[in-house]
Amino acid sequence: MADVIEISGRRIGSGYPTYIIAEMSANHNQDFNQAVKIIEAAKEAGADAIKLQTYTPDTMTIDCDNQYFEIKGTLWGGYTLYDLYREAYTPWEWQPKLKAVANELGLDFFSTPFDCSAVDFLESMEVPAYKVASFENSDLQLLKYIAQTGKPIIMSNGMATLAEIDEAIRTIRLTGNIQLALLKCTSAYPSPPEAINLRTIPHLAQTFGLPVGLSDHTLGVTVPAAAVSLGACLVEKHFTLSRSIPGPDCAFSLEPSEFKTMVAAVRVTEKALGKVQYGKTEEEQDSSVFRRSLFVVRNIRAGEPFTTENVRSIRPGYGLPPRCLDQILGRRADNDIERGTPLTWALVGMEKL
Repeated sequence: MADVIEISGRRIGSGYPTYIIAEMSANHNQDFNQAVKIIEAAKEAGADAIKLQTYTPDTMTIDCDNQYFEIKGTLWGGYTLYDLYREAYTPWEWQPKLKAVANELGLDFFSTPFDCSAVDFLESMEVPAYKVASFENSDLQLLKYIAQTGKPIIMSNGMATLAEIDEAIRTIRLTGNIQLALLKCTSAYPSPPEAINLRTIPHLAQTFGLPVGLSDHTLGVTVPAAAVSLGACLVEKHFTLSRSIPGPDCAFSLEPSEFKTMVAAVRVTEKALGKVQYGKTEEEQDSSVFRRSLFVVRNIRAGEPFTTENVRSIRPGYGLPPRCLDQILGRRADNDIERGTPLTWALVGMEKL
């Protein structure tokens, strides 16, 4: 598999800038103008891409209110599945228009399809990539259909076992599509930090040789930066204009100022990762003076021996390194040396007492 994918000419993988996706989801509240404002705000906040979800209530489930279709124990308790998706879906007729808005702003635009008809629709829009949701990562028929487009795929792995992830990857590979990235995801809304298990990110990358990122549902901006420090090269976060606007996903979405803070933290983390480095860096050059070195701390006459009374390891760093002290003790001074003089080999006689 490739350890780098490419979306709209942008290379994504280890060594490249983190690709940051703003997930609109249902935060438009069935208001097209609000959806446009979300895209504009995402661009301003530093996102690289805006992502939608492409489904209808009828492509997701059936209109049924028996016990199997009632939602319990989550943020959406009290809904039936059908009613939730009816409220949350993004009208398909909006999506080409929203793509045009995003592209005009320089944002990549793609979506999560939930059935084959959604893939066909998104193909007609010429989206540059596809996202696979955690709840669909075991739908091998859908994975195969998406993969046959040849487009890059970003797949969340919430709830999936290592064996299920491997099966999904093999299904995609069998189509000849090698453009695949994985997202570590915890499918709880919102997710507590202790449930995120970021150490999975480097393990996934090592196990499958793929770009790995994070789909984050925690409240806050800390976890994405921490993920980048562990090798995440993609970050996906839900985005809203304001959590005060009611909506199915608002409670675990970032507002524009928060998203901007997250992006800034990710970019600082990228810079801080740097490379494997030992020894003095260019930035440390001026600080070298604060290292310890050997100095004459009492006046010494020519011919007198160097002792622990007249030579010490002190700051600043203009003299010989402290490790040279044992070689110097017992030797004689070639000349008179004034207190406060950095000790150099030129001042040290060759013979010991």
